[in-house]
Amino acid sequence: MTDKLIIFDTTLRDGEQSPGASMTREEKLRIARQLERLRVDVIEAGFAASSNGDFEAVKSIADAIRESTVCSLARANDRDISRAAEALKGAARSRIHTFIATSALHMEKKLRMTPDQVHEQARLAVRFARNLCDDVEFSPEDGYRSDLDFLCRVLETVIAEGARTVNIPDTVGYAVPELYGEFIRTLRERVPNSDKAVWSVHCHNDLGMAVANSLAGVKLGGARQIECTINGLGERAGNCSLEEVVMAVRTRRDYFGLALGIDTTQIVPASRMVSQTTGFVVQPNKAVVGANAFAHASGIHQDGVLKARDTYEIMRAEDVGWAANKIVLGKLSGRNAFKQRLQELGVDLDSESEVNAAFARFKDLADRKSEIFDEDIIALVSDESVTPEQEHYRLLALSQRSETGERPHATVSFAAGAQEHRAESDGNGPVDASLKAIESKVQSGAEMMLYSVNAITSGSTESQGEVTVRLQHGGRVVNGVGADPDIVVASAKAYLSALNKLHSKAERVAAQG
Repeated sequence: MTDKLIIFDTTLRDGEQSPGASMTREEKLRIARQLERLRVDVIEAGFAASSNGDFEAVKSIADAIRESTVCSLARANDRDISRAAEALKGAARSRIHTFIATSALHMEKKLRMTPDQVHEQARLAVRFARNLCDDVEFSPEDGYRSDLDFLCRVLETVIAEGARTVNIPDTVGYAVPELYGEFIRTLRERVPNSDKAVWSVHCHNDLGMAVANSLAGVKLGGARQIECTINGLGERAGNCSLEEVVMAVRTRRDYFGLALGIDTTQIVPASRMVSQTTGFVVQPNKAVVGANAFAHASGIHQDGVLKARDTYEIMRAEDVGWAANKIVLGKLSGRNAFKQRLQELGVDLDSESEVNAAFARFKDLADRKSEIFDEDIIALVSDESVTPEQEHYRLLALSQRSETGERPHATVSFAAGAQEHRAESDGNGPVDASLKAIESKVQSGAEMMLYSVNAITSGSTESQGEVTVRLQHGGRVVNGVGADPDIVVASAKAYLSALNKLHSKAERVAAQG
């Protein structure tokens, strides 16, 4: 195997564009460290020019990550590119990823620019970026629906200006595998200097073919970089799933003949971390990382697997990290063991006081739950990672009464800034009563779009419940996540978490790619 397939992860940028999936700087940094443990080649850390918060997140990741290349997205203008370069200053290896739309529809309706203007802006953007960073990637947004002759002209120019990677996005998920693969191959054949750049694919999943299209772009088109996200996270129907393309190339190396640098045993830990951080639950039958991915219910299948594993399994569960998440800690575990486990999970707390606070929460959880799993620790630290500036609302105490034949009643005490509130309410159930009590004081007016409950670990009624609440208000959509052995408490935490995000004034600029 002489060819290397570059894995470009955009969970922290394109994945974060899912409604409600925005992450704090600390959450992004934790996921970036896990991506480094996964040995992802390129981490697109964010869109530095979109907000001060995203700039700080990109900067923190660039300062912390040493093994992977850290990338920032930038529109094709000097301000965005300068901001990206500034955020990436501390990176061991950095990349600026600049883009501009090239389809007739986008140029006319969105940009209101002529093709010649777009061509010139792309040329100047790559030239400017190349003066600030050795590694520049260029993407023609909506590239797959662009005029072939015009696209060839733009790509030839940006490669001549120094773009080391050219990425062809199927921005709206319109492609089908055979045609997309042929499209990439045709571009590579028609662009005279195509051999001077790495060709990349970036596919969305609107028709459920993002993985198939990406693999076709590699096998049929000759691309050598795939842009993807953990769990296929992303706006609309999501992006190409990292875990699926990686395991497809690894399992069918006889067909693809490509080398990968990925440590596949870190796939499931990465999947769980992203799921718990964003509140986007992984469906049980999701390939590779779903709870049922290696489960066999059929008697015939079970018999076959017991006799010879490869009768029904083409991958080993432990190869993607399922066997790695064992019970390791309990109420008798000491601080050093806890701190070591945090390091193994890619969690780096900034100070000893933060470690001590997290350990105190761990001990409190261990008193209520006899077995502590990795997922419990991640959820526990996720609660701790919220800074005082982000935690305007904070749960202080909750009590609820629920009896057969009686209407449930809840009393909730919570802080709003420096002020404490106590509220009571009835409801259809204890969760409904608790959230109505909070809302009676906050009066946010937000619409609840989603309420979901998921067991963080399976196999025991002691499992922590993880609740996701999605709220919409004034055009903003946010997710709040809360975890606790008491599902009513977890629900209150999740609701307050979502309210904290609505309270935040951070503005974001949406980016396509």
